[in-house]
Amino acid sequence: MKSILSLILVLCCNWLYGQITYDQVYVDYDSAWQFQNLKLIPVRSKGPGSLPIMSLSQAIRNGSVIVSERGTASIENVHWLRINNNSKIPLFISSGEMVIGGRQDRIISKDTVLVPTGGDQYVPAMCVEEGRWSEKEKKFQHGGFINPSLRKVVDQSKNQLLIWKEIYNQLEASSLRSPTLAYASLRNDKKISAEVKPYYQFMMDHIRNTDSNMVGIICISGNKVLGTDIFAAGNIFYDEVGSLLPGYIESAITTGSVPALADRDVREFTDKILMDESLQEEYCKKNGKLFRYNGVVFHLTAF
Repeated sequence: MKSILSLILVLCCNWLYGQITYDQVYVDYDSAWQFQNLKLIPVRSKGPGSLPIMSLSQAIRNGSVIVSERGTASIENVHWLRINNNSKIPLFISSGEMVIGGRQDRIISKDTVLVPTGGDQYVPAMCVEEGRWSEKEKKFQHGGFINPSLRKVVDQSKNQLLIWKEIYNQLEASSLRSPTLAYASLRNDKKISAEVKPYYQFMMDHIRNTDSNMVGIICISGNKVLGTDIFAAGNIFYDEVGSLLPGYIESAITTGSVPALADRDVREFTDKILMDESLQEEYCKKNGKLFRYNGVVFHLTAF
């Protein structure tokens, strides 16, 4: 109970001092890192701050959270996952996170914070493996975040048919044949994973060796911003970035090119989401999402 009250207190303090805008964060253009088709610009906090909360990937790794099917029938249960938070601190789950296994691979379709209750809790999910509903349930494993193109479809439409269509188009574009039309086939393809590895190592090495005040990233390929993810606290960002990067890298490899977007053009994008809360709300409604917890913007995603 003390940790939950601590979280609420910190969030209330954040609310008093502001949201995720230029007043609280800055885009560190001078520290941008580039590897082949991907450029990453850090977003840094202007002040210290962490929250007593854990990410889904961390919780699955350490065994403090169990993800399972709600039931055995696909029609009633495909759009829900059961979560048992056996820890003593709240769990942050983000839209776009993929869990692999169960009776069918899924993605979380809504950001949420689950406080420990000692019982079953449920989160909405969408299918990313159209051709499988197994009789036997496999153990769910964390599969990272899906790529930004698919995340945008999930966040903006919540439409299962459009999600399947986007996955099918991505598999076709990569000349991949998946018997179950699984999005994970992209992530598991040997050729793609071999290309992802050096990107991932380069970016993570730089992130680990930079100042510990990062709360977000802006990812650029060719002449466009692939997307940005910014969090309310640095510890959440560092827990999530390892899961976020592969999706951005995947897009840079499969549909991107050498970054050519000037900083002034990136600023036009960031002004729409960081200048003030009303512009942020308007832009993210059509081109991303805002997750608020206790009135505070906890996670900002924009494309």
